[in-house]
Amino acid sequence: MTTFPNDKKKIIELFSRGKNDTGSPEVQVALLTYKIQRLVKHLDENKKDNHSRRGLLKIIAKRRRILNYLQRLDEERYKELIKKLDLKK
Repeated sequence: MTTFPNDKKKIIELFSRGKNDTGSPEVQVALLTYKIQRLVKHLDENKKDNHSRRGLLKIIAKRRRILNYLQRLDEERYKELIKKLDLKK
């Protein structure tokens, strides 16, 4: 997996489609991917933290829904984002 900047603003700058874009599917997926990476790291250290594990599964499902929406909306943007984030599928 690719590593992200530690700053939310930097992630938004990298994936935004325009100057004030914070809500496009690309930005949302990038921010969720960053959250997922942080939670996975946390769960590696805290194996019995089932509450965080449930939260992780919810975030993964949300990212999947947004990716499915983007794939229906624009296949090219979807493929580019998958490649940029180094995600499977």
